[in-house]
Amino acid sequence: MTAVIETRNLSKWYGNVLGLSDVSLEIEPGISGLLGPNGAGKSTFFKLITGQLKPSIGKVLIKGHKVRNNWPLFSQVGYCPEQDSFYEDVTGWEFLTGLLKLFHYSPSEVETQARQALEIVELLEEKNRPVKSYSRGMRQRLKLAQAIAHNPDVIILDEPLNGLDPLGKRKVIRLIKDYKKEGRTILVSSHVLPEIEALTNNIILVHQGKILAKGDVHYIRDLIDTHPHLVSIKVKGPRELASKFIRENYVLNVNFGQTADSLLVETTNRDKFFGLLTHLVAENRMDVEEITSPDDNLQAVFDYLVGK
Repeated sequence: MTAVIETRNLSKWYGNVLGLSDVSLEIEPGISGLLGPNGAGKSTFFKLITGQLKPSIGKVLIKGHKVRNNWPLFSQVGYCPEQDSFYEDVTGWEFLTGLLKLFHYSPSEVETQARQALEIVELLEEKNRPVKSYSRGMRQRLKLAQAIAHNPDVIILDEPLNGLDPLGKRKVIRLIKDYKKEGRTILVSSHVLPEIEALTNNIILVHQGKILAKGDVHYIRDLIDTHPHLVSIKVKGPRELASKFIRENYVLNVNFGQTADSLLVETTNRDKFFGLLTHLVAENRMDVEEITSPDDNLQAVFDYLVGK
């Protein structure tokens, strides 16, 4: 699949402060999650790929075209910034239609697209209120509306779930997933790991201005050989199962959990472990209720990579 967004040795520094260091990425259609703590370089990266900042070195391409000062390309890109930047005395309707007019739409197109965008983010009934009267969640939804109103193929969302209540978050997550089904390219940043996990398994981990890893979260976890895998099993008769595991050299520890039917196993070879587990369950007709990997998630992967 052809990359829609491509960066080559992209770096940005502010005086002696490094904002982003030597980032080379290819981002394909679908949802990609940019994950990192506050100050990791996510917003700097977004401002570079949307042409707001000039790279210190390196280049950015969207659909094979350079971004910086490429005005025709901007009509294909929607950007929702992390920080507010509104004209407080205008209404939500005036704000959105004013931006759409910059794309040279006809008056009827401006009205239609503004109405559709406000309907999607459920702000249509509040469109005539001044922005300064909007709550934090409403302001966040208005930022999202301006990012999607011109139907862009590439959508860049910087912390789009900030300030939204749980219901609002679920609706935005569903909207982003719908855009994926339409074949669009969506890049979403967050410092909240469960938000990214709810959206996609395709992640980009950034820390201190550098890319630590990119790809499926489970694939990345498998590459971290220095940390053994944890596997939690709920099974009737856990002691019998434990006695089989402790004989294997790739099983480091076997511990009983907080309940009488739980077992926690630490292994250096997950493939061999699951192969043995499948064999033992079938051979002994064990009643297994649940198998999970407590450390096979985004939080554990990120903590391993940054050395926490």
